Amino acid sequence: MALRFFCILVFISFQLTAQSTRVLKKATKLIEKTFAVHDLQLEYKEFQTKSVLGNFYKIFDSDQIFGFAFIGTAPSKTDSFEYLVVFDQSLIIKKVNVLVYREDYGGEIGSNRWLKQFVGKARSTELAVGKNIAAISGATISVYSMTNAVNQLLNEMNQFEQI
Repeated sequence: MALRFFCILVFISFQLTAQSTRVLKKATKLIEKTFAVHDLQLEYKEFQTKSVLGNFYKIFDSDQIFGFAFIGTAPSKTDSFEYLVVFDQSLIIKKVNVLVYREDYGGEIGSNRWLKQFVGKARSTELAVGKNIAAISGATISVYSMTNAVNQLLNEMNQFEQI
């Protein structure tokens, strides 16, 4: 019984590591496409808060800093999804993308058309569904979750003067 539990635990940890590697690889490709530069480097930056779950990275190459990226997790109806927010050097949103979506419904939040609403938003912006973020019929929970996640990220970044 203990051996069986151990094998299941090892399998789950392997799956989580593989998933994290795939998410980071996909995010890196999107970041390179966003800045139109290949061989960018991501450096993990300390960013711990109570309301935002994810990892914050500085994006750079040997010559310059391009911006920052946040890879986070947000809840959906019965599961969660991973998303990417790319910032320029001034911490203005340059790109938002849903990296992994696990639900049968609500995947419409991954469309570029809907996600473009976040581009250009700054730390001082207050996001609200129905005000400056459009709702999507059939994806209500995911729309609110994504909007809240980006809103909380922007609010938490207001606390940071130096990143």
